[in-house]
Amino acid sequence: MPDHSHQAKSEAGFDKAAFTIDWDHRRATCPQGNLSREWRPLRISGHDYIQITFDKATCLACPVRPQCTDAVSGPRSLALLPTRELHKIQQHNRLDQRTEQWQRRYAIRAGIEATLSQNVRACGLRRTRYRGCQDARPARTDRAGLQRHPHRRLDRRRDPPPAGTQPLPRPLPPD
Repeated sequence: MPDHSHQAKSEAGFDKAAFTIDWDHRRATCPQGNLSREWRPLRISGHDYIQITFDKATCLACPVRPQCTDAVSGPRSLALLPTRELHKIQQHNRLDQRTEQWQRRYAIRAGIEATLSQNVRACGLRRTRYRGCQDARPARTDRAGLQRHPHRRLDRRRDPPPAGTQPLPRPLPPD
């Protein structure tokens, strides 16, 4: 999908691709031929964008307004990446996401991410039981080794020592 606006998702309205962006003159033209009123920087969640806003009076009087925006009283606005190059790359990548080849590659990645997520949730891979102690390192090593070699026993370290031997004393944590 070229953009994630509700217009693009419903396929019944004007998405970003329906607008002509003039990067040199810093303005956009809507599908009805109206020019944007404002082009300004915008920051959303720590990321830079450009916000393009159209004239409110013109938008309110527009006969195709319901296809353009669902805002009750405001004009249509667009949020674009800050440079022409980034915007073109994003548009290209989103169009590429529609291809069957991309979706097959993504399915593989999704499977790998699901496996990692399951291991994190089931085995507690992001937690260590011995915070601040020397035993924390073996716990991480054992879990990582278990992922690479699932046939190995994770509890081998915890087996009792053979009969007639003394277990080694635990080292004291550093002060």
